[in-house]
Amino acid sequence: MQGFGCGLLFCLRKTTDRSIGDVDLYLQQAVVFIEDAIQYRSINHRVDTNSLRLYRWYYSRLWQWGLGLTIAVVLMLAFIERPSSFSYTSDPRFRPPPWEPPCGLTEGIEIVCLIIFAIDLTTKSYLIGWDEFRKCKWLIVYILAVSASVIDWTLTLSMYCDQNLRVRRLIRPFFLLQNSSLMKKTLKCIKRTLPEIASVILLLALHLCLFTMIGMLLFAKGENPKHNGEWETYFRDLPTSLSSLLVLLTTANNPDVMIPAYSLNRGYSIFFILFSGFGTYFLMNLLTAIIYNQFRGYLLMSVQASILRRRLGVRAAFEVMSCQGRSQDATHSEEHVERVRVDASLQVMARVQMKSYYRQAIIKRLQQLSDGCIQWEAFRGLFDELDKDRIKEHPPKPEYNSPLLLKLQLVFSHYYVMIVGNAVALANVMCICTILVLDSEKSIAERDDYYMEVINCFFILYYLMEMSLKILAFGWRGYLSYRNNIFDGLLTFCLLVLQITIFATYRLPFPKWNPASRGLMSLWEMVRLVNMLIVVRFLRIIPDIKLMALVASTLVDLVKNLRAFAGILVVVFYVFAVLGIWLFQGAITAPGKMSVMSNSSMENITINFTMECGSYEQLGYWPNNFDDFASSLVLLYNIMVVNNWQVFMDAYTRYTTEWSKVYFVSWWLTSSVMWVNLFVALILENFIYKWDRSVTCSVADVERTGYETTVQLMFREQIQEPTEEELVTQLHQHPHLHLS
Repeated sequence: MQGFGCGLLFCLRKTTDRSIGDVDLYLQQAVVFIEDAIQYRSINHRVDTNSLRLYRWYYSRLWQWGLGLTIAVVLMLAFIERPSSFSYTSDPRFRPPPWEPPCGLTEGIEIVCLIIFAIDLTTKSYLIGWDEFRKCKWLIVYILAVSASVIDWTLTLSMYCDQNLRVRRLIRPFFLLQNSSLMKKTLKCIKRTLPEIASVILLLALHLCLFTMIGMLLFAKGENPKHNGEWETYFRDLPTSLSSLLVLLTTANNPDVMIPAYSLNRGYSIFFILFSGFGTYFLMNLLTAIIYNQFRGYLLMSVQASILRRRLGVRAAFEVMSCQGRSQDATHSEEHVERVRVDASLQVMARVQMKSYYRQAIIKRLQQLSDGCIQWEAFRGLFDELDKDRIKEHPPKPEYNSPLLLKLQLVFSHYYVMIVGNAVALANVMCICTILVLDSEKSIAERDDYYMEVINCFFILYYLMEMSLKILAFGWRGYLSYRNNIFDGLLTFCLLVLQITIFATYRLPFPKWNPASRGLMSLWEMVRLVNMLIVVRFLRIIPDIKLMALVASTLVDLVKNLRAFAGILVVVFYVFAVLGIWLFQGAITAPGKMSVMSNSSMENITINFTMECGSYEQLGYWPNNFDDFASSLVLLYNIMVVNNWQVFMDAYTRYTTEWSKVYFVSWWLTSSVMWVNLFVALILENFIYKWDRSVTCSVADVERTGYETTVQLMFREQIQEPTEEELVTQLHQHPHLHLS
């Protein structure tokens, strides 16, 4: 017998020799291994029936969403705990005493979260087994984190919640990190990148120190007090000189730092131009390039490991399902060829939890096989469907018998109708803009909303007609299959409801129409809301312009698929905010209560208070402080933007100590220099990946194609496929699966 037939009789005989339970176990193992492959998970876990059932429950959507919600709750406790962020302003001059939770409220919520984390830890440790547990540093640290949190929680209750330093607040971000494998990989890549970053930062520090010494020599104190402005403000001593030039490196105090010297002699500008030109435009950009290049290399290695996990999961599923048939080639020599039965593969795919689109694609390919069994290469090829873009097929248009309806369907399903609709939306926005410009100097009482209302009524009727005719042309299902139609239709419905509400409340418009306020909203507030919705509706043009559609889809993909990178940034924000509260809470005190509060206004009281021009006090930066968690996050964001960040650093230096500069410089290096630049580089990587794949597509193709833009696929072309020997070696090292 020639060819590569499966040897069905052998397979069936082998099946009858096994118990029904064993066969079901093999199928269940295959299901779990394929789910591991889809999610890039490790297959080194227990594979008996009860463990597999527990394993699938653990990775079910219910438990994972519950665990994610628990992590979110425990992180959000920082907004409620003392110092509470429950006040409508963070300005210490106007802030009333915030609401403080009673003792035991947040502690009760937290202990429930810690119990869930303990269950999660116990389950995960049991599933992977003791040998794998000892190798996993993250789980060991997980135990320490939960234990330390429980101990600190106990101390808080024993002190009747009067504990200012809560160590567990600094531990909480770890729960977010350990729950994401991609976050762990990202953190590992960042750690490996640090030595290369340190070399450039050392060069940057050398550049800063060298110019600091030169600056202190150039702008030394002279005999004429009128010529000592540069020395007095920026180069009085070593710490002041260092911080002045460091801020200049970020361009936040340019050209202020050079004005006193530049006003005396234009030649002094050479010093500052050389410093910022070499430091800002060469060394800082070089640092960005090194961060991106090195991190990208290490991330590529991590993605390579993820691809190995996928191939290993598929191979393990093949092994547990395989039956070995015997066939002869043309020379009648015998060889053993591993195969799996197609019907068994169909059973497995029907039970695997995955996106229905990819399940149907794989099942379709399986059903096209004429032979009863499938070999390894073909089996592995089935899962290449996971890397393909999803092509969205729109439902067929409805069929009409009426010639009039057919003509309407032909006209309003044409692409040019979309262009006309966009032109009308643009005309509506231009009308609103014109009226806003004409009425910009008028108060609300002086404005005449008659013309605005008439214009809005006309355009809303057109939008309603356009939506109705599109539904007629495409049908309900066809209309809703376009994402821009959903967006457009939802806003049109909201506009119609608002317009009807205006007519029902304030009657039909007429010239000098300015009725008294009724109900919850005044006429101006309702008209303003209508105008806002009309302006937002103009975003419907995005899917119709290819480049804008790609940019918008890139932003959506960043939210969906690069959450791990944003998660690391959240962790860094959280840690620095907690440290900031510990170090600087209450450090800056307002010069007395300066206002009398009312429901809708603040009435300032003038007091004698001398403020230096450009200082924290003079600029009114009082709401930016570390007095609670919410205001700490806002302050850290303002520093990350680096505009006027030296004002915050100077204020906390004056109110506390010179060593506070270490905190602010560390945050600037971590957020603005390292992480933001890395995030920008990854946005570029994501956009270039999508642009290269869609450069030959039309606008309609971009709309129909659901690009799969995961981190693994972004680097897919640079990844090498694991060899057969690597897969077999890894399988035989499995601690719980013993293959002969």
